[in-house]
Amino acid sequence: MFTKKNTLVVLLALAFLFQLSEAQNVKGELKKWHKVTLDFEGPETSEDAEENPFLNYKLDVTFKHSNSGKSYVIPGYFAADGDAGNTGATSGNIWRVHFSPDEVGEWTYKVRFVKHKWAAVRVSKKLKPAGFMDGKEGSINIAETDKTGRDMRAKGRLEYVGERYLKFAGNGEYFLKCGADAPENFLAYEEFDGTFHNDGIKDDLVKSWEAHEQDWKEGDPTWKDGKGKDLIGAVNYLASKGMNVFSFITMNIQGDDKNVFPYVDYNTYDRFDVSKLDQWETVFSHGEKLGMFLHFKTLEAENQGLLDNGGVGLYTKLYYRELIARFGHHLALNWNLCEETGDWQNPPRTFPVDVQGRLTLAHYVNAIDPYNHHIVIHNGNWFTGVYGKNSKFTGASLQTNKADFRNVHKSVLRILKEAEAEGKTWAVACDEPGDAQHSLVPDKDNPEHNDARKNGLWGAMMAGAWGTEWYFGYKHDHSDLTCQDYRSRDLFWDQGKICLDFFKDNKVPVWEMTSNDALVSSEGDYVLANEGKDYIVFLKNGGESTLDLKDNAGEYTVVWYNPRKGGKLQKGKVKAIKGSGKQSLGLPPKDKDKDWVVYVQKQ
Repeated sequence: MFTKKNTLVVLLALAFLFQLSEAQNVKGELKKWHKVTLDFEGPETSEDAEENPFLNYKLDVTFKHSNSGKSYVIPGYFAADGDAGNTGATSGNIWRVHFSPDEVGEWTYKVRFVKHKWAAVRVSKKLKPAGFMDGKEGSINIAETDKTGRDMRAKGRLEYVGERYLKFAGNGEYFLKCGADAPENFLAYEEFDGTFHNDGIKDDLVKSWEAHEQDWKEGDPTWKDGKGKDLIGAVNYLASKGMNVFSFITMNIQGDDKNVFPYVDYNTYDRFDVSKLDQWETVFSHGEKLGMFLHFKTLEAENQGLLDNGGVGLYTKLYYRELIARFGHHLALNWNLCEETGDWQNPPRTFPVDVQGRLTLAHYVNAIDPYNHHIVIHNGNWFTGVYGKNSKFTGASLQTNKADFRNVHKSVLRILKEAEAEGKTWAVACDEPGDAQHSLVPDKDNPEHNDARKNGLWGAMMAGAWGTEWYFGYKHDHSDLTCQDYRSRDLFWDQGKICLDFFKDNKVPVWEMTSNDALVSSEGDYVLANEGKDYIVFLKNGGESTLDLKDNAGEYTVVWYNPRKGGKLQKGKVKAIKGSGKQSLGLPPKDKDKDWVVYVQKQ
């Protein structure tokens, strides 16, 4: 028999369940570091609606951990029908937020959904509630991750921690990278939605990535009943070679390629192509599972004046908010705020992006990115003025301009020194070693890649860089714009893996070491040292050298590593040294005039 009290309880319960169903459609594995997606039913709208859903609405969801009190404000976005990557939908009523929790246990959330002219880029608390899911609350319970191996979800978020190397928050490992910086138009792929591939604008540069369809595996993701296999295969191939990063421009409307942009067309900068961006996410999520760092190059040099004349105005803010809302949950990425800042080789292309403009943009990105990802920028204009404690830049994405890579080592050292002098340690990677014409040439043009290996790959790492990415010169096949086959550099990827293997397999504590080339007697060679404990010596041309231990007396083991072929550590004629001061390292085990790595450790 129902009483008034029972009836009230039932009605309240039904109301609560209705609220949950409206507010919370949770997707994904509810585990630490995994992507958790919350879908909400909001206003029915479309990409071309008169009331712009991207600009005049703002969805933010605040997640708070019940025990630690840790809190994140996560930006959300309009997701059309919720499956646009597969359906191609341009309209719907689904609004979405992605969250990657960093604590197990209960997380509560509260939704803020507002509507106003330019609401998406305004911070005023006076913005009017838009109804629907605004004010809704709920909770999710997060378990420990079950991932292992290379999967980024086994390691946690990769963070800038005020040191020269980025560090995983989950397992405490430091990260060293090597992989592809090219082609910059990686995302100019014919099987993404949009009209860029058949609109008559640089259509010859649109990619099929057909050479990598063989690398797609059963069970890998696709979209629209089988599309995307070639591009997913390209990521698979890089991972199979032991590479752990790939790079891509997300907007080059006025760039060299003109086929990559998040918008519905070339001339509309406040409306996004929902289905195409969903498809981008499929590729990025797959890469994350394979242990791939995602290098977002958000602008190209020619685009610096495209949005807001180079300022941080409405269109610029909206662009970065959409990128962060859709992709900021990924665990290992950096935001590169421009592929170049001015072009010192072609001054007429330079846009008036001054130091203060770069600092302002970095502050904005940092403010809306709830996870505080690494923020970098390419040089063109040098980094002077953007160093310092108050800057939100946390490192450099260095590019150089010598065909033999000879200025990589000294350029990394210069940045590290200048940043330290301004009171903040930067994490520096050399992401375009070499020059524009050649850089990393195809294997058929230079199968040994001696300069790239010695001066570029090892030159960067021995200076204290946290990694390298490799640009493909425009005077060669499979260039930075035309490459559709990563196998064109297959032999060099082996050398990159050999380099990463040395540091990983031997647990070299690079975060405790600094460059000090003066410790080795042979001119032009490199030393990375934690003096009195660990020394890495890179001998470009082999031979016999001496290492200056100074007053750090002790007994040290001496072993050799082959940077051309990898393998186990080897012993030379000198197996140990004892004492202090200058000590001979002896000769390499074989190939005495080739490059070798010497690892000297105190017992």
